[in-house]
Amino acid sequence: MGSNPVILVAVGTQFPFDRLVEAVDRWAASSGTTDVVAQIGPSSYVPSAIRVHPFLPPKAFQALLEQADLVVAHCGMGSILSALSHGKPIVVMPRSAAKGEHRNDHQHATAQRFSEQPGVTVAWDETDLRRCLERIGNNGPGEPDFSPIPSKAPRQLTDRLRAFLCESER
Repeated sequence: MGSNPVILVAVGTQFPFDRLVEAVDRWAASSGTTDVVAQIGPSSYVPSAIRVHPFLPPKAFQALLEQADLVVAHCGMGSILSALSHGKPIVVMPRSAAKGEHRNDHQHATAQRFSEQPGVTVAWDETDLRRCLERIGNNGPGEPDFSPIPSKAPRQLTDRLRAFLCESER
């Protein structure tokens, strides 16, 4: 990895997350970082320093994820699990219902739950996000200090779930 890490920004496809996109765009502009690609969904903010796609087909997103040195995303389970299963460190910022970014604050609960997970860094707001990006920009994300999570659940777990579901159908 060179001195400019490749950063993939993902905000999901259902709701805009202009606060996160704008924070990353402003950081990229002020730091001179050029290797940032973002899937921004139905955003009204128009970035000037990062490459954006409103939506990416799954294969294109997967290819970018595999190239990325770092993922920056909303605090959605899909984003977290995708990054961790590919062994990519992720910085997440939860959406806020009070700011009209989601219907409720479940992403805050997700952020709290994953705040101690190796490979996950939580940025609680734009200031936190900028600090995380500056630290990573100065040092590079480095080699991941965590193992990728398995892409499939262990057999013991799936067997227990199957037994529970079969029992609840009776």
